[in-house]
Amino acid sequence: LRKAVLVLRAVNHKLRQRMIDLLEENQRMTVTDLYVKLRLEQSVASQHLAILRKAGIVSTEREGKFIYYMVNYKRLDEISLFVKNLVG
Repeated sequence: LRKAVLVLRAVNHKLRQRMIDLLEENQRMTVTDLYVKLRLEQSVASQHLAILRKAGIVSTEREGKFIYYMVNYKRLDEISLFVKNLVG
C-alpha cells in the first residue's frame, strides 16, 4: 500500500505531469533539456526526476556523459490498471 501511495503521489503533481508530457513528446531528454524547457533550476528538475525514477515512471539510459530520461510505458500501464481496479 505504501508503494502505491508513493507512485500515485509521484504522478499527482502538475510539474511532474508536465515532465512526463515532455518526455512523451520528445521520447527522451536529459535533465538539462527538461530544466531549460520548463524554466526551472537544475536542482528542482533533478529532484522531480528522482521522484519519477523511484516510482518507476521514468527510466534512464546513459550515453557517454549524458543520462537520458524516458517514459516507462509499461509502468504507466500498470498504474492505470491499478487505479481502474481501485475505483471499480
